[in-house]
Amino acid sequence: MSTTTVSTKAFDRYFKITERGSNIAREIRGGLATFFAMGYIVVLNPLILSGADSAGNTLGIPRVAAATALVAGVLTILMGVWAKHPFALATGLGVNAFVAVTIATHPGVTWPDMMGLVLVAGVVMFVLVLTGFRTAVFKAVPEGLKTAIVVGIGVFITLIGLVEAGFVRRIPDSAGTTVPLGLGIDGRLIGWPTLVFVVGLVLTIALMVRRVRGAILIGIIGATILANVLELVFHIGPSVAPGQKPNPAGWSLVVPGLGNVQPIDLSLLGKANPVGAFSHLGVLAALLMAFVILLSIFFDAMGTMVGLAREAGNIDEKGNIPNVDRVLLVDAFGAIAGGGSSISSNQIFVESGAGIGEGARTGLASVVTGIMLLLAMFLTPLINLVPFEAVAPALVVVGFLMFQQVAKIDWKDVGIAIPAFLTIVLMPFTYSIANGLGAGFVSYVIVRTFQGRAKEIHPLMWAVAAAFLLFFALGPIEQALGL
Repeated sequence: MSTTTVSTKAFDRYFKITERGSNIAREIRGGLATFFAMGYIVVLNPLILSGADSAGNTLGIPRVAAATALVAGVLTILMGVWAKHPFALATGLGVNAFVAVTIATHPGVTWPDMMGLVLVAGVVMFVLVLTGFRTAVFKAVPEGLKTAIVVGIGVFITLIGLVEAGFVRRIPDSAGTTVPLGLGIDGRLIGWPTLVFVVGLVLTIALMVRRVRGAILIGIIGATILANVLELVFHIGPSVAPGQKPNPAGWSLVVPGLGNVQPIDLSLLGKANPVGAFSHLGVLAALLMAFVILLSIFFDAMGTMVGLAREAGNIDEKGNIPNVDRVLLVDAFGAIAGGGSSISSNQIFVESGAGIGEGARTGLASVVTGIMLLLAMFLTPLINLVPFEAVAPALVVVGFLMFQQVAKIDWKDVGIAIPAFLTIVLMPFTYSIANGLGAGFVSYVIVRTFQGRAKEIHPLMWAVAAAFLLFFALGPIEQALGL
């Protein structure tokens, strides 16, 4: 037996490729699909965190981009090699927006202060995982709610794909209508980017129906080629650009084409100040902010993990995920690394579903994605080639695949059906996985109690429901305390 054959078998055994019904080619395709689906974060995160703090300081777009790619790449490889799941990590949308809004609305808070709170929340999260609390909460969630999480995330990422592609848009308040969303612009599909999305979606569906291997990745590549050709010919430009009027028919996040290579500047690493917010805001206000961050990273990632693992088939008949402690430790470390690097909390990315939809089942796919993210530090044109409209079809298709789980929910048991329904609808309707989870957990405790079946509720579910009640009441609490 040759050395190459022995190495290949050892490689296969380590990642459990054959055991999980996959192969190396499929894992590589899946890793690439995930990268193309989530690569936009290297461009988007610097834009979200581009505001100045109270001292007039900014993080700097090149610095945030470089640190975003580095941290995401390292964490994703760690997830693949150690936890052995096809989950990619990057700066979480939600926490970074909360951080940016806080900087803009709280005088006296600086970027190091705010990132210090993210770091503190990450350390607390890490401790909760080490003590087994976070894993215990995961196991205490009823199976029906876990299924609802999968479905809710499926609907959520479908909405993300439709909105960011411009197929569905928010109707401005000035339009004088109470309808919040509509088709395209004024009920019409307008713009070449929308055409790219439609063509990509039709191509991906056609390939899937014909059972073509690599359907999702081929769809992304095909839509990307079309997008770059259209940009070269028509010079479409971005939908929003500094100093220019909005262009609704433009590209949403990334204008396809070869951009300029950004200099690699990693000077943001280690700049967070864990105690700054406590001195500038006061202990109570800082603790409340840290609590919001903690709840978001605690439950967003847990919900995403459940949904992705279920879709990948990496979950047993009892609803348990192999190496779940390792998955949660890497995720918790993502919050520490993200805060310490001043790029906000890193967490499991729901766009990993694109790779799973392509067939990824093991950590090898994450290694591929992680390597691509590290290369993104040097090859920013690679990111610029792929507009969001080209990857949005993958999110819609994966949303469909995850939505199929809805048949497994016992809709005749209102004790599960009502919480499941609220979980599913509130994730997309509030643009937050954590909000959907909170509504599901709280309503589960309430409905089961009204049914006279309170004894069936796991003690940790009571604790989590109480935490979410506090989370939902933070607004009135802050108002009452004048924070």
